[in-house]
Amino acid sequence: MQRILSDMTKPYLIDPLNLHLTCSIGISFFPEDGTDTESLVRKADMAMYEAKRHGRNSFRVFEQDLLGRASERLEIGNALHGASARGEFRVFYQPQNRASDGVCEGVEALVRWMHPTLGMVSPAMFIPIAEDVGLIGEIGTWVLRESCRQLADWHKMGIDIPRVAVNLSVQQLENTDLPNIVADALLEFGWHPYELELEVTESMIMNQADKIIKILNALSDMGIKLAVDDFGTGYSSLSYLKHLPVKRLKIDQSFVRDITTDPNDKAIACAIIALGHSMEMDVLAEGVETEAQAEFLRAENCDVLQGYLFSKPLSPEEVALLWRSVTSKLHSRSIHLAVSNNTSRRHKG
Repeated sequence: MQRILSDMTKPYLIDPLNLHLTCSIGISFFPEDGTDTESLVRKADMAMYEAKRHGRNSFRVFEQDLLGRASERLEIGNALHGASARGEFRVFYQPQNRASDGVCEGVEALVRWMHPTLGMVSPAMFIPIAEDVGLIGEIGTWVLRESCRQLADWHKMGIDIPRVAVNLSVQQLENTDLPNIVADALLEFGWHPYELELEVTESMIMNQADKIIKILNALSDMGIKLAVDDFGTGYSSLSYLKHLPVKRLKIDQSFVRDITTDPNDKAIACAIIALGHSMEMDVLAEGVETEAQAEFLRAENCDVLQGYLFSKPLSPEEVALLWRSVTSKLHSRSIHLAVSNNTSRRHKG
């Protein structure tokens, strides 16, 4: 199999272009996996899609548990249709805090699916399936609009969250009408563009790069902040990065997890911070779970920190409670400082 994969990656010269191909291979065996062509091809097909899910350009042999997973994926795929109309999705929000003083400078919107019988379905389970069945664009648009509605509700309650970050899917980013969809959502709920941050991944940008750069420029021209999520894990191309209207790089949590013990993770995180600052971008680190990680990132002048050290993803009601609690503490502290200063001045007088 490795020889076949290797042969497939050899470039094909179709004047004047060199074309590079890869393949994903699924394997089933006679008679263990079936005694007729239809069942053997069906099971090889399942194995092929498993190879695709594990990074492509590889092979997988059919295993019996793939049948259970295929059935589960079919059930979830069917249930996803109409889930947003039935009100089954929820948006949770994880605070993003300035590294310098810990002040919340925004929240990231994270979709959750509360299925009536399956319960809370993990995004790691349903997001890839939504991509496969073509529903991720619909879900992404719902999350965008729901986040806009929620921020407007918070503002009416006196909870002034500065900005909400929303992830864009590939289907959304490839839609040339995306700037109009975003503009309509901002207008409907009375948002200012600077209150919205849209996140894309490196692999999205590399797909149809010229077309996507035009869409990103249109969003940036509206005043929306753009971020590259999971930076360093995809197909980095600095030649494209310098042409993008990006204002933030996000260090993936896979580099943060062992940042205090793994020299390679340290080097990568420091390089991303230095690159971002040299290109006049700020840098956010995801997945910060320990004070040691936070201290390292602060020492390297990382701008914003996000992770369970500060807060898990919260429901809108929990965000409101946290905001009021923090604001109350800051208000009490400022009053205490004012009283202390006045007392000090009276003693001097």
